[in-house]
Amino acid sequence: MNIILRLLLNALAVFILANILSGVTVDGYVGAIIVAVVLAILNLLVKPILVILTIPVTIVTLGLFLLVINALIILLASNLIDGFSVSGFWTALLFSILLSILQSLLQSFLKEDKK
Repeated sequence: MNIILRLLLNALAVFILANILSGVTVDGYVGAIIVAVVLAILNLLVKPILVILTIPVTIVTLGLFLLVINALIILLASNLIDGFSVSGFWTALLFSILLSILQSLLQSFLKEDKK
């Protein structure tokens, strides 16, 4: 049940950011849920491989290269999903950063409700 709630919160974050950022579009609530599921799968399967392959660059940049990996995951999701598009790398980078912040905020509200 916790996984479903986290996916719905991530979908809400994707939908909010798609309406705020001009270079990101998503087709409705169902499209945002699909984006959240695909991003979760990509973060589970593809991201660890990219992190391992880019350890030297990540160390040299003091971890900032992980932001680039997150942006690449967003661009990959944009290519895989028809109802989701990101206009370019910098938009994907900004979307990735804002998505992480918004997800943290939404999940912190969820943790406060359980107490």
